[in-house]
Amino acid sequence: MYEIMTRNKKIKKRLYDYVNSRGDVLDKLKRLRLNPRKECSAHPLHGRLKGKWACWIGSNIRLVYKIEDENLIIMVEGIGSHKIY
Repeated sequence: MYEIMTRNKKIKKRLYDYVNSRGDVLDKLKRLRLNPRKECSAHPLHGRLKGKWACWIGSNIRLVYKIEDENLIIMVEGIGSHKIY
C-alpha cells in the first residue's frame, strides 16, 4: 500500500481542508493508496506535467501527484480545481 505525502505545508493544509469538509474525499484517498494508477479516474498528464498523474477526488477537486514506486509513495504536488494544471 502506498503512503500519501505532500510536497509542502500549503498543499498539506489544503488537502486536510478538503478531507475535513467532505467525507467522500477520505474514502477516495484510501482507494488511491491501493492503486494510484487505476482508482478515482487516475490518468497520466502530458506536456509540461509529463511524469505526473491526476485524479478526481471530488466534484471539482483534482489531485496532481507523482508516483514513487520504489518507496511506495504518492507525492501530492497540487490539489484544487482544474486550474491547478
